Amino acid sequence: MPVNTKNKKYPIKTELYASNAPLEWAVVGNGTLYTAQIPIDANGDVVTGGIETQTRQVFSNLIHTLECAGESLDSVYQVIIYVTDRQYLESVNRLYAEYFVSPYPNRAAVVVAGLAREEMLVEFVVYASATDNH
Repeated sequence: MPVNTKNKKYPIKTELYASNAPLEWAVVGNGTLYTAQIPIDANGDVVTGGIETQTRQVFSNLIHTLECAGESLDSVYQVIIYVTDRQYLESVNRLYAEYFVSPYPNRAAVVVAGLAREEMLVEFVVYASATDNH
């Protein structure tokens, strides 16, 4: 009997830093792209320069990931934003409005005590539509 791959998850190949952690930068399943983006550069280093620089890096990594999946920021349905200080939300909101246009994705913002890497100030978890090209 043939195997149904329609509902199977599959990774999106990106040029983002290859993490040693057991993760994929993006996975598609059932027409949805799931990704979490952090402010790292091509060497896997967290970018310095504060919340604005880190947020722009997160957006750069997100756009790259979406493009690798044949999608764009217009495909994003929901964003969960994690920041390590409530005061960072003002900067993140301003930049968010530069990258996304109306109708904006649904979103939540969560202030956390810390992220996986101590120097990280922001992380996005993103859900987007994905054309099944697998």
